[in-house]
Amino acid sequence: MTIEHKSGFGGRTGFGERPCLLIIDMNKAFTLEGSPLRCDLDDVVGSIAQLLAAGRKAGIPVVYTNVIVDAGARQTAKAFIDKIPALTFMAPGTKWIEIDDRIAALPDEAIINKNFASSFFGTSFSSLLASAGCDSVIVTGASTSGCVRATVVDCVQHGYRPLIPREAVGDRNPAAHEANLYDMDAKYGDVVTLAETLEYLEALSGIHPR
Repeated sequence: MTIEHKSGFGGRTGFGERPCLLIIDMNKAFTLEGSPLRCDLDDVVGSIAQLLAAGRKAGIPVVYTNVIVDAGARQTAKAFIDKIPALTFMAPGTKWIEIDDRIAALPDEAIINKNFASSFFGTSFSSLLASAGCDSVIVTGASTSGCVRATVVDCVQHGYRPLIPREAVGDRNPAAHEANLYDMDAKYGDVVTLAETLEYLEALSGIHPR
């Protein structure tokens, strides 16, 4: 599906000059067999791995989000957990809260714990972006119709340009995945290809070397 710019929707905001690479909820509860939260994300993991290599080479900030449902989260996010009781699978001390080994964070890369869908809500993410001088966010991870979309909406509402490489986000429902990519591209951010994003990061590698 494509957006007709002449209709007044789907304008392009562009890649920006100082992006952050955001990896949403790619913990083992979402990527490995045996979890009720699992999505089919093997191809997404592969795409994120390519973006990580390029982003690290370019020296841009890399940030992960995670969900850990501890006693505090059970109270703060009670209504959310009542809606999605499978979230309690991500309990402290279990392997399910660990970032997938294939795209694990480096020691100097931030992992932000969140209790709700958006990476901005109740977290330090906005402050991190401001302190790093970022003007845009490359949004990856899962799920397209949930935490990715919520983050993209909050991203533009906080004044940052969201960019969503379509191969680097995934969902349990293919129809929901496509519908939400369409909506995000029409109203909130630029849905781009993995190849376009890698080319952009390669161009940055000479400007902000790690």
